[in-house]
Amino acid sequence: MNSWSRFNIVSVVLGFAFLYLPIVLLVVFSFNESKLVTVWGGFSTKWYVALFHNQGLMDAAWVTIRVALLSATVATALGTMAALALTRYTRFRGRLLFSGMVYAPLVMPEVITGLSLLLLFVAIGFDRGFVTVTLAHITFSMCFVTVVVQSRLLSFDRSVEEAAMDLGATPVKTFLEVTLPIIAPAVLSGWMLALTLSLDDLVISSFTSGPGATTLPMKIYSQVRLGVTPEINAACTLLIGFVAIGVIIASIMTKRREVQRVRDEQAAFAGR
Repeated sequence: MNSWSRFNIVSVVLGFAFLYLPIVLLVVFSFNESKLVTVWGGFSTKWYVALFHNQGLMDAAWVTIRVALLSATVATALGTMAALALTRYTRFRGRLLFSGMVYAPLVMPEVITGLSLLLLFVAIGFDRGFVTVTLAHITFSMCFVTVVVQSRLLSFDRSVEEAAMDLGATPVKTFLEVTLPIIAPAVLSGWMLALTLSLDDLVISSFTSGPGATTLPMKIYSQVRLGVTPEINAACTLLIGFVAIGVIIASIMTKRREVQRVRDEQAAFAGR
């Protein structure tokens, strides 16, 4: 194997610095004593205390968490069912149209998606608020769950399901006790992806939100236009930490499930 050249090393270092250096600076300056976000005045955690006393940011954070949890859960359920339909039923009337509608949000600009949903809610006379933001997040995140779960189902050994049904299990029981535990890492990954996308979204939320449904990204964006404050740095740091911890937990759980699956397969092979 050829060793890395100096050009490759420099390219990788510059690439990672471009991606992660701004995030590192944001986290560092969230502990800045000074009100000036670009001048270091000493270490302090007072901006985290001030953040929790900022009622506007706290209300926006609570709305964001509720929307993210609800939309991610519903999107995971719908996305898993869509993935099952696309992998298990390869021939049915309207399959091409169905798959196109599922994957359309992946390539459609968020501005178009947000404007379309806004026009829909206005046309049916649906007041914008928490419900409309949640429905919008379900719409654009469901397709990501479908892609993740479908990739796992394509490599799924269906003989396990057939064996369970031969032993008398109903299709529902087979799915709940055989299929779902095997594809659980993919389902969990899809849920985490949907949750992260919901926490991050700004454009679609701006089109579909209403009074009392201001999300944290919208609140941060509205304040940043007047100038970055240390409280915003603290809020973003907590959001980064929340997402990072969730990803680490999901990775550990997925790794443990894969190890357990390999052990079970080895034990079954040894018992033959």
